[in-house]
Amino acid sequence: MVQHPGSVFVVSAPSGAGKSTLTQRLVASLPDLVFSVSFTTRKPRPGEVDGREYFFVDDTTFDAMVREDAFVEWVQVYANRYGTGRAWLEEMLASGRDVLLDIETTGAANLHRVIPDACMIFVLPPTAASLEERLRTRGKDSDEQIRIRLQHARHELTFYPDYDYLVINDDIERAYRQFEGIILATRARRERMAPIAQKLLEGFA
Repeated sequence: MVQHPGSVFVVSAPSGAGKSTLTQRLVASLPDLVFSVSFTTRKPRPGEVDGREYFFVDDTTFDAMVREDAFVEWVQVYANRYGTGRAWLEEMLASGRDVLLDIETTGAANLHRVIPDACMIFVLPPTAASLEERLRTRGKDSDEQIRIRLQHARHELTFYPDYDYLVINDDIERAYRQFEGIILATRARRERMAPIAQKLLEGFA
């Protein structure tokens, strides 16, 4: 079990739902919120930088990290594996900072078992048709890849009951405000603010 003064926020979404745009803006805007960079065995895409989008490692390194229990969670997606590094996550949380993790539904469920009080957020596209249009507009995938992504999106959406909050990204500004509000409200929960309130109370003695 991971003990932590900071809060853990897990966000999942089908590919193309706009999750990356939202998470990048949140991390840039909110103090003491850091983005968790996962390890992966997949090859970097054009423009990706090791340590920024992912820590890119080979299968041998990933296997060694699994044996050493170096992941809080890890999962295989298609032909590649992805994992959240334990040491870095525990260091960030121990410092009191909040950590935002962008992981798919299976990895999110695995992490939730380790950190039961993690705040689980699912970003939804407005419609299936709008998701397909977004995938086609960005021009990264073939027709076959888009078909596979849409099938996977339908599968991922069946897990929405496992999440605490559902954010529909039909308007980026509205979705951002909802996302930001979830984080700010979680920071104000009694469980997190109790030590500050108790110290204030003792000051009246």
